Amino acid sequence: MIKNVIVAQSGGPSPVINNSLRGIYETCSEYPEIFGTVYAGWHGIEGVLKEELLNLSSQDQKEIKLLENTPSAGSIGTCRYKLKDHQVNDFSRIVEIFRAHNIGYFFYIGGNDSQHTAFKVSEICRDKGLEVIATGVPKTIDNDVGDQEFKLIDHTPGYGSVARYWSHIIQNAMEENRGSSPADPVLVIQAMGRKIGFIPAAARLADPNRNFPLQIYLAESKITMEEMADRINDRLKTDKHCLVVVSEGFDVGDIGEVKDSFGHTSFSSSKVSVYQNVINWLNEKGLKARGSARGQVMGTDQRATSIYASTIDIDEAYRVGEKAVDIAMNEGNGWMATILRNPGEHYSVRYDKVPLDKVALSERTFPEKWITSGGTDVTDEFIRYVRPLTGDKWPEVPIENGLQRFTKFKPVFADKKLKEYLPEAYE
Repeated sequence: MIKNVIVAQSGGPSPVINNSLRGIYETCSEYPEIFGTVYAGWHGIEGVLKEELLNLSSQDQKEIKLLENTPSAGSIGTCRYKLKDHQVNDFSRIVEIFRAHNIGYFFYIGGNDSQHTAFKVSEICRDKGLEVIATGVPKTIDNDVGDQEFKLIDHTPGYGSVARYWSHIIQNAMEENRGSSPADPVLVIQAMGRKIGFIPAAARLADPNRNFPLQIYLAESKITMEEMADRINDRLKTDKHCLVVVSEGFDVGDIGEVKDSFGHTSFSSSKVSVYQNVINWLNEKGLKARGSARGQVMGTDQRATSIYASTIDIDEAYRVGEKAVDIAMNEGNGWMATILRNPGEHYSVRYDKVPLDKVALSERTFPEKWITSGGTDVTDEFIRYVRPLTGDKWPEVPIENGLQRFTKFKPVFADKKLKEYLPEAYE
């Protein structure tokens, strides 16, 4: 029997997330005898709960193709709505939506919290005797889904592009720091990474031979502010300038943190920024060079800029979406599509499956072995791990009238069949 499909995404987006969406849609379209109408949950699971289902099957194929180079989540929206165990009304509502719209397949694109949502949906469907196959599709720029051994997943789509972004941003920032160093000898740049340092670590790609006066402070570095100031000043004595990359999760004391609905610190919404605390501390302590420390924070542009996307990442994002459909057709309920690296000198990957309950709420930390003994740099082993993910080519972003051409879906939604519903967490 032909069943309809819902695909949705949640959490912070990435430069390549839409190509996973495209991979799912196009692969489903190849099997019309299995998959019926493909809907998108408008703004993730919230759209599913509110019966806001965007009809992807009615969209112009040109717009579907443009998903390849459309960054962020504007095409179908994302959310930070978490399904918690006590929200029984939400779970009942999802079952009602699936029944009302003849849904047989549910694909959820996202990180560890999103995989937990996919897992909960797979469980509730099974418990209610509903024949719905729920499949997870990995996505997170933080690269924190999985296990410390990298056996569940080698890397998540989105991370390769953000690593590429940082390799280029730091190259440019070093030119700025070198040129303006007589007045501004220290440039502090804050990178995303609440607790896990994969993003700031990628700054080392800008200078793999370590010719720059570059220091990297991960959340895992376990270095005090006092030690940081001493190490920066030591570098100023020899190089006269220093570029400092600091993780937003680096411990600088109270920053008046604000948490999102997943319970994660939202650094861009908090009262004080980490990099500003570092700048203030350095200038109050005094620099071993003329001038002052200054800085900047890279915001959502690192996860929403199409031109910095890695072509390797773009392709892998599509392939993992494609694999998710294959899993749904042939393996049944409760899996996440995954990317595993093949052994050998030359980079290659294979696509496989892992149980959703193994990755739901998983949180891989940056390996301690990849942090140098001084705590201000990452090792060559990490560079060998991350470098293949960034690729060597620029993506081909379509331009019309001098502007990037992104996907523009028509607002064609499924007819509502149920009463209005207020998601439980809204109350």
